Amino acid sequence: MTQTMRQFKNGLIDQNPTLVLLLGMCPTLATSTSMTNAVGMGLAATAVLICSNFAVSALRKLIPEKIRIAAFVVIIAGFVTAVDYLLQAFVPALSESLGMFIPLIVVNCIILARAEAFASKNGVMRSALDGLTMGMGFTLALMTVSAIRELLSAGSLFGFRVLPEAFPSIGIMAQPPGGFIVLGVVIAVMQAIRNRGKARPAA
Repeated sequence: MTQTMRQFKNGLIDQNPTLVLLLGMCPTLATSTSMTNAVGMGLAATAVLICSNFAVSALRKLIPEKIRIAAFVVIIAGFVTAVDYLLQAFVPALSESLGMFIPLIVVNCIILARAEAFASKNGVMRSALDGLTMGMGFTLALMTVSAIRELLSAGSLFGFRVLPEAFPSIGIMAQPPGGFIVLGVVIAVMQAIRNRGKARPAA
């Protein structure tokens, strides 16, 4: 398996930031009430991941060891501000729907963790690819959880009705307890898939 394919596999499955590493739980639970919010949040976080990883990797030899975390936060905050302004300018409805969760990407543990664990130790292109793959994994987790919640609570996807009107809505799925339940089930399924994949080569 090539290094690029391995990075994609890590981001989507083996080291999925939300479903395996259990990072970014707060935005996952808060913004997964609808597919529109999930995709918007996922793409915003992915853009910040790619740009911040690229910048951290490019500057890693110039940043003093003692202030590296502070420097990473400043770099991330700059890109988050740019993404926030772009959303406000071009997608105001989505920006309003996501609210404070866009500015809070600055302290999202996924972003800072990848800057510290990967971008500060690897080359620019590999770090940018890591940001892309981890962002894709985060977006995939958000979309999976939000698809289940929106279907069960409103019978729709992206606001369009897909289940019959007679289908009973499960209101709790639009509430925080529903988010915890769905996220727990999705994490359990992901772990089962990973364990099955590990068991097969051993057999």
